[in-house]
Amino acid sequence: ARARELAIRGGPLPSKTALEWGLINRVVADHKLLDEAGALAAELAQGPHSLKLIRNLLWESVDAKYEEQLNNERQAQRTAGRTEDFKEGVTAFNDKR
Repeated sequence: ARARELAIRGGPLPSKTALEWGLINRVVADHKLLDEAGALAAELAQGPHSLKLIRNLLWESVDAKYEEQLNNERQAQRTAGRTEDFKEGVTAFNDKR
C-alpha cells in the first residue's frame, strides 16, 4: 500500500515519514549531515573487503535460489575468514573496542 501511494503521489516524502516506514535508517540535522556522512564513510572504509562481500551477497540474493544463496554465503564466509578485516574484527572484539 505504501509503495502504491509513493508511486501514485510522487513528490517529496518527509524524512519523518520515510523513517517511520523503514525507508531510511536515521534522520540527521542539516548542520550535521556532512559530519555524519563522513563518519559513516570512515566506518565503512575500515572493512572494504567485508563490505564488498556483503554488497555482492545482497545483489546475488535478488536472483539466487535458496540453496545457491546458501552456497554463496558459505563461500563468502570462507573468503572473509582469510582477510585482514576479519583478523582485525576478532582482535577488536577480544579487546572490547
